[in-house]
Amino acid sequence: MPAPIRLRELIRTIRTARTQAEEREMIQKECAAIRSSFREEDNTYRCRNVAKLLYMHMLGYPAHFGQLECLKLIASQKFTDKRIGYLGAMLLLDERQDVHLLMTNCIKNDLNHSTQYVQGLALCTLGCMGSSEMCRDLAGEVEKLLKTSNSYLRKKAALCAVHVIRKVPELMEMFLPATKNLLNEKNHGVLHTSVVLLTEMCERSPDMLAHFRKLVPQLVRILKNLIMSGYSPEHDVSGISDPFLQVRILRLLRILGRNDDDSSEAMNDILAQVATNTETSKNVGNAILYETVLTIMDIKSESGLRVLAINILGRFLLNNDKNIRYVALTSLLKTVQTDHNAVQRHRSTIVDCLKDLDVSIKRRAMELSFALVNGNNVRGMMKELLYFLDSCEPEFKADCASGIFLAAEKYAPSKRWHIDTIMRVLTTAGSYVRDDAVPNLIQLITNSVEMHAYTVQRLYKAILGDYSQQPLVQVASWCIGEYGDLLVSGQCEEEEPIQVTEDEVLDILESILISNMSASVTRGYALTAIMKLSTRFTCTVNRIKKVVSIYGSSIDVELQQRAVEYNALFKKYDHMRPALLERMPVMEKVTTNGPTEIVQTNGETEPAVLETKPPPSGLQPGSQANDLLDLLGGSDITPVIPTVPTSKPASAGGELLDLLGDLNLTGSPVPAPAPQISQPPFLLDGLPSQPLFNDIAAGIPSITAYNKNGLKIDFTFERSNTNPSVTVITIQASNSTELDMTDFVFQAAVPKTFQLQLLSPSSSVIPAFNSGTITQVIKVLNPQKQQLRMRIKLTYNHKGSAMQDLAEVNNFPPQSWQ
Repeated sequence: MPAPIRLRELIRTIRTARTQAEEREMIQKECAAIRSSFREEDNTYRCRNVAKLLYMHMLGYPAHFGQLECLKLIASQKFTDKRIGYLGAMLLLDERQDVHLLMTNCIKNDLNHSTQYVQGLALCTLGCMGSSEMCRDLAGEVEKLLKTSNSYLRKKAALCAVHVIRKVPELMEMFLPATKNLLNEKNHGVLHTSVVLLTEMCERSPDMLAHFRKLVPQLVRILKNLIMSGYSPEHDVSGISDPFLQVRILRLLRILGRNDDDSSEAMNDILAQVATNTETSKNVGNAILYETVLTIMDIKSESGLRVLAINILGRFLLNNDKNIRYVALTSLLKTVQTDHNAVQRHRSTIVDCLKDLDVSIKRRAMELSFALVNGNNVRGMMKELLYFLDSCEPEFKADCASGIFLAAEKYAPSKRWHIDTIMRVLTTAGSYVRDDAVPNLIQLITNSVEMHAYTVQRLYKAILGDYSQQPLVQVASWCIGEYGDLLVSGQCEEEEPIQVTEDEVLDILESILISNMSASVTRGYALTAIMKLSTRFTCTVNRIKKVVSIYGSSIDVELQQRAVEYNALFKKYDHMRPALLERMPVMEKVTTNGPTEIVQTNGETEPAVLETKPPPSGLQPGSQANDLLDLLGGSDITPVIPTVPTSKPASAGGELLDLLGDLNLTGSPVPAPAPQISQPPFLLDGLPSQPLFNDIAAGIPSITAYNKNGLKIDFTFERSNTNPSVTVITIQASNSTELDMTDFVFQAAVPKTFQLQLLSPSSSVIPAFNSGTITQVIKVLNPQKQQLRMRIKLTYNHKGSAMQDLAEVNNFPPQSWQ
């Protein structure tokens, strides 16, 4: 046969191909020739053929038929054959294929070869693809080479030992004697690989970590020599002596100094020296400074040193490189809880990052800005964040609005400022706020008795002619219904009162009812507000009766039902109307962890409990439930039903139906439409209500449904009084890690014999260190009294990463479903 073409000629030929098909044809033709050569046991050109095969493998074509040829090359005595053979083995073989075990004896012989380059090839191959069996068989040879005086072999043996330890951790002690003299080596390559080996051993064994802590002074001395040494062309990178070795030593010092006072004390001085003497004009110096900052923050360092580290990160924020600014913001976000005052000094620089064009930097700057808000700077920080909310991209508005709500609730200097801030958010980004923003603002306004006149006047002016911000319109409608008499009387003392007539107020509410921008929820607020004004206004009662009667035939079943019941109040129970429509009493919070479930003092459930959380990222509820169903698998699972039953008003205990007596609601000619996404709160107050839950629920034990990665979710149970087949489950999510978990979403699915409803969660942020919880209510209808099973999906962000997990809950107590 003619001699096969050389590798260079093959590369040149393949590069001339003008189409993928033409290239594929060339490869197939050459592979056929190579196969023929292999079958004829052509030893002369085996090395050339395997080299060409490796090039084809790099292009993505199959080359597995050359595996055995690689083993034959490894067994050859020629160095050029061994080099290609070992390279082929590293590329074409792995530990999942049994053929790799045939190499063990060849590698063992080559580890004991008289030529250092052959030994180096064997060490590289073992360190790249050696299986646990090969590592056990050859660890003794690697340990011998680790003790040799040849620096070329020692650095390769150290890296090979790292691979052996990863594959077979119990062999770690074998390499312990050989590590004693590694740090005494002058060769930087050996030092570098030795530090990598020590780092691997310390990370994998607490005993090794304690053993190697005595090496801290030696590591400090090596690092100091690197800093103080003069120019060395062999190791210089942008004017810095061997930055790669410096970074590795800093990482090892970080591991050794963690939770150890003596080791931390020994490295404080050198860390300060590195932090002050490293040049920052080049990226190499910034890399060393960043590792120094991480080490300072992770060990038990002095307070002055920590301030120095945070100042370095502050300088990073002024760097023109976007990556350096992002790294600085991420690092400051991790340290803000422990060194809050030091980070506060860079507040103005952090706020300036909100104006950055890069969206990743914007998001990190926003998260860090919220972490810096406290009682002393809340006015200034809120001013900057409100400006950011006004100008930021839509994807930031929801998170920014939620953060402002939480910060304002926690640090508000006055109730007026708190109300003004939330109203500004609703005006700026009302369409992006969470569902619980409306009931929380209503609760705040209700409790601020002295601010009622001011608030209703501000809200009235805010919605004049603009109904686009639905949450703002809902709050305004509620307040006008509650405090419309204060609006008309002009009793506002905080600012100049406006002159408004009763007819003008009703014009606004009627406009909301007929506006195309008004959602069904908003129309429910407006109709209830009009009804409440029948006891606050004196001259327009007949007009209110007319409006209410018109909506008695609305195609919206919710508005129709409300209107029919309100008409019954006018006709049959007019003597009870003033008492039923009196002002809401002061509300109380169940917990104080951010926006939470609210309960009225009269025992009725607050509207927020009856509203549902919208699906994230703009997904429709049906598609969200189906996605969860697909993820959970199985065909016997029914997804969450995020609706409130529309067959009767959303009130506790059904007392309105008792109130209306013999009024026949079932005979309505209007067919029931599809369930709405959510229902507005039914705001008739003062009605005597039944207890919502049975006392027997107190005997149902709670369970832990999920406990992983610091996230714990507990279920507590109550039994509905109005329907014994309904079990009310309250989930409590807590976080034991050192950082908050954000954007928390809980989803659930149950078998088809059950019906499930998820209500709005109290927050989307789970505070760190178990300092607070998120609560969410689940209602489960179990008409057949079957054993309850549930699959849950959890999504949240933690330490800058998006987390997702699925779990199955089968340990429900029998009392919860029997």
